Amino acid sequence: MTNTMSKTVKTCISITSDFSGSTGDPAPSLKAAAEAGFTHVMWCHHWNDDFLYGRAELAYLKALFRDLGLSLADIHGSQGVEKCWHSPQEYSRKAGVELVANRIDMLGELGGDGTVMMHVPNFNTVDTDETRAETRRHFDAVCRSLDELMPRLDDANCSIAIENMFYDTWELIDELLSRYPANRLGICYDSGHANANDNKRIESLARHRDRLLALHLNDNDGTCDQHKPPYYGTVDWDRLSQIIATSCYKRPLNFEIVITNTPFRIEGLSPLQQPYEARLAFAKDAYVRCARFAETIMSEALRSCAHPAAPAGTIVSVPAENIQ
Repeated sequence: MTNTMSKTVKTCISITSDFSGSTGDPAPSLKAAAEAGFTHVMWCHHWNDDFLYGRAELAYLKALFRDLGLSLADIHGSQGVEKCWHSPQEYSRKAGVELVANRIDMLGELGGDGTVMMHVPNFNTVDTDETRAETRRHFDAVCRSLDELMPRLDDANCSIAIENMFYDTWELIDELLSRYPANRLGICYDSGHANANDNKRIESLARHRDRLLALHLNDNDGTCDQHKPPYYGTVDWDRLSQIIATSCYKRPLNFEIVITNTPFRIEGLSPLQQPYEARLAFAKDAYVRCARFAETIMSEALRSCAHPAAPAGTIVSVPAENIQ
């Protein structure tokens, strides 16, 4: 019998669309991602503003994905600024619901089969009684928004994945998981958020591995959010691979990584100003690192026999010596 682990097999790995800037024309970054080997994209442009996508933008993106041979995995929705889905101010909250609905519709229009990832209010380890009370007001508002969005999610057969944040105690994540069905709401695990500020919440994911719907995989040195590719920092990638391999997650691994804190960024230029050559060099190095982590998950899945068929993003063999 042939040892399949000894072969290099085509794998499906996703990268964030905004690895070199969250606004402007995404074509240069998407072209670099495709050339480097990435097969999927998490759409992350305009993740933190009130931008609404219209027909012209969607037609352009659909053609771009087709021409580059890329597929849409997930969309990072925006909690909004003035259109804020957890605002206690009712008109702002309702406008925020429209903003999230725009991303739900966008996911279907562009053929995505994943989730819309969203930030939600969270209790954190440095809260005071006063800040917890204010967070609870915003949390109650986001629950009203989720209640209103459930019929739309049902119609679209789509789900929302809520993201763990800095210093997150996971208390409010627990409440949301208890309140909403697993086919409509789950977790987007951000490995950088869990590792930063010495919060070390990786075991919180282990408790909820059956609700893992999306991934924001990235590395940092434990001091702050840096969105580096794997193996640049202190994330416990071995432990994380064990958890993902034994979870319900079976889709392409998604890496929310950026050029900013890597050797490939050209100093003096903003992310949007980075030339194509720098973006491509970053993407190629990132792909090797991401593929190495995918191989680790495959090994863990085979060891645990958790999934007779490995998750979509985990079949690859890349020698460790290729990591710079």
